[in-house]
Amino acid sequence: MDEDRFAGKTAVVTGAASGIGEAIAARLLAEGANVVGLDVAKDALERMAEEFGESFLPAPADVTVEAEVAAALDAAATRFGGVDLAFNVAGASRVGAIVDLEEADWDFTVDLVQKGVFLCTKHEARHIRASGRGGAIVNVSSLNAVVPMPAGSPYSTGKAGVVMFSKTAAVELAPDGIRVNVVLPGLVDTPLVAPVMAYEPAKEMFLERIPAARAATPEEIAGPCLYLASEDASYITGASLVVDGGWDLTTYPDLRRLGG
Repeated sequence: MDEDRFAGKTAVVTGAASGIGEAIAARLLAEGANVVGLDVAKDALERMAEEFGESFLPAPADVTVEAEVAAALDAAATRFGGVDLAFNVAGASRVGAIVDLEEADWDFTVDLVQKGVFLCTKHEARHIRASGRGGAIVNVSSLNAVVPMPAGSPYSTGKAGVVMFSKTAAVELAPDGIRVNVVLPGLVDTPLVAPVMAYEPAKEMFLERIPAARAATPEEIAGPCLYLASEDASYITGASLVVDGGWDLTTYPDLRRLGG
């Protein structure tokens, strides 16, 4: 770990209150950055502020509401004098077979994982561009952008959209010196997947398909994300990095076989 790698930089992290987002925020702070954490979990953000001190700004916001995103980015620029880096991690899913899925569940999932990335990238890029220093945006997609998930059509669709959106953003924002890349995690041991990991039959179905035979830790996803935002990746933009223990070499389990 390089304690000075991001010294003097300000990074925005969405979904910062838990899981991958929290791991990214902690790693950035350890490597010298100021961090602005966006999440709907206000209490968790306040606890992080108590732990990390003045270098961490809690910015409670719903990433699907543009006014809240814009206000959070304005607060970041006011507090730290601008924005250099952004990591768009916030996401969740409501599942169901296509023939049974409620429209509201589709809208909730796609709005969060796809529209949220659009809104955040829009306002992050505006602030990075305003600084005149260039910068980097890393969007977190999912293995399910390229490997179908039965009963997870809105999530897979939304995450696939994040990949193409990121490629388009990379082209549009290149003249401003802004690189945009995307990370596609596989199974990660986070609070969102805890129910699956706690149910042994489902856990076995996942692990038997992953060559690494285990889930990733959030920190194992944070590392590649920070690499893509660093100067070591200065000639990388529009790339999609799969970080899944080799899972994309096999198939996705059909959890419908478990019944219930």
